Amino acid sequence: MKRVLVMVLALAATLVAGCGTSEPESIVDDDVLLIAVRQDLPSIGFLRADKEYEGFDVDVARYIAAKLGKDFLFVPVLAADRERVLLDGRADMVVATYTISQDRKAKVLFAGPYHISYQDILTRQGETIDNVRDLKGRKICEVQGSNAAQRVVAERSVAAELVPFADYAQCLAALKNKQVDAVTTNDVILAGLAMQDGSGLRLNNAQFNEQRTGVGLRKGDVAGCEAVNRAITDMYQDGTAAKLLHKWFDGSGLDLSTIAVPQFEGCS
Repeated sequence: MKRVLVMVLALAATLVAGCGTSEPESIVDDDVLLIAVRQDLPSIGFLRADKEYEGFDVDVARYIAAKLGKDFLFVPVLAADRERVLLDGRADMVVATYTISQDRKAKVLFAGPYHISYQDILTRQGETIDNVRDLKGRKICEVQGSNAAQRVVAERSVAAELVPFADYAQCLAALKNKQVDAVTTNDVILAGLAMQDGSGLRLNNAQFNEQRTGVGLRKGDVAGCEAVNRAITDMYQDGTAAKLLHKWFDGSGLDLSTIAVPQFEGCS
């Protein structure tokens, strides 16, 4: 009887251990975080010639990692690969102008948002597009992996012509050589591009389609999401968020007069 009891207890322990391994991995259990950031967006996520990353998102990622008490490594990511790097394990966290949407929430978990911006319109010097409706009949750049241009057509019912390009650098070149009439996406992205370019490209302050920029995590990592949300709250309450926004976007034309903690999405 004792021998049978020992075997039963051993089997139970094995089953419990097996159940434990089925739990989703959490960033709170990692010693080193792999954080995916952009490398092609000036003032947001940009890889300098000396191979160092800089920008608003990069500084936000550093702040969150410090608050979580984690070492980290940056992993470059393009707009089209933000879900993929989480799903295949190349990144534990994505901080890369990752706008929260229902389609994306079906694949990944979002903490935050850590910043609220608006979609805006960038044009050539001397040209003005005051309203999203003014894009009717115009050629606008569509970046692979970004839904910004498509939202103009699908959500705003504006009959614009979408011209696809691989990234924003190509979009900017197309705008300047008149292949397209406008570039549209998050205002912070456009502000960073215009400041780096320096040729007088114009941010139109058309402000439409609120953009809730979140931190992407693997589906099911509720503990990690809650920890990141606490870090974001601290970032606003201790003044770091305001300092970073002014550091990277002063002089860009963005309205930075009101900086408050965004309303979180929830971690379920």
